Amino acid sequence: MFDLFSDIFACRDNVLTRMDARVKMIVASGMILAVIFSVKIFVPLTVFVVCVSTMLALRMPLRLVFVRLVGPLGIVLTLVVLQAFSITGTSIFSISLLGWVFTATREGLAHGIVLGSRVLGSVSVMLLLGFVTPAYKVFHALRWFHVPESWVEVALLIYRYTFTLADQTTDVAEAQKLRLGYSSARRSLLSMGTLAGTVITRSLDQAMRTYEAMTLRGYQGRLPFESLPKISLSDRTFVIFALPVIAASYFILEWWPR
Repeated sequence: MFDLFSDIFACRDNVLTRMDARVKMIVASGMILAVIFSVKIFVPLTVFVVCVSTMLALRMPLRLVFVRLVGPLGIVLTLVVLQAFSITGTSIFSISLLGWVFTATREGLAHGIVLGSRVLGSVSVMLLLGFVTPAYKVFHALRWFHVPESWVEVALLIYRYTFTLADQTTDVAEAQKLRLGYSSARRSLLSMGTLAGTVITRSLDQAMRTYEAMTLRGYQGRLPFESLPKISLSDRTFVIFALPVIAASYFILEWWPR
């Protein structure tokens, strides 16, 4: 749990953590747009390699990077399989299941690989941004970008109480294990249902307690955000340099004849 949610690496001192959060978000948005609009795998895979290499260069633990990529890799695998069997085209192989024949096609596999590469590319950008930018700076930057206040406030509260609910979920699960709640398949299903219900109930209770505590502290429907300073000259120079590089790389990788 600590590995998945900790901000400890974002508090290190390096070139990227010292950079203004607004600048990093602008560059990250440019990279994600390049990934989304790509029709080949070259741009997404290049972005993925660059981001992972940057994480390792900043001495992020390889195991931690892998753990955070496990979920997206599952999504990628699902996309590839679904696209391979749902798009018609040149058959690669067929399987029969319960009287149904499913055929994997070359076109579907290719389309699935492109979609999967987009997922990996976009997720790697967000992981790198999270590794070098504390969450509170991201929320502050979002307000500077004029994202609606209610959206930012809800996101901030969700982020804050994710840790509380995660701790409570862990406590309940450990208590169930001590009482042999997962000793068999049937007891495991019952315990998981109880755990889910408990988490929902506690989240509602926590929401009420949080609102009451905020009201007692003067909350009137709006969280105050301090104004941010001007972006430094060096950070502005970086943006001016980085965005054309991203655009040029996109057009070269997408349209350069091969």
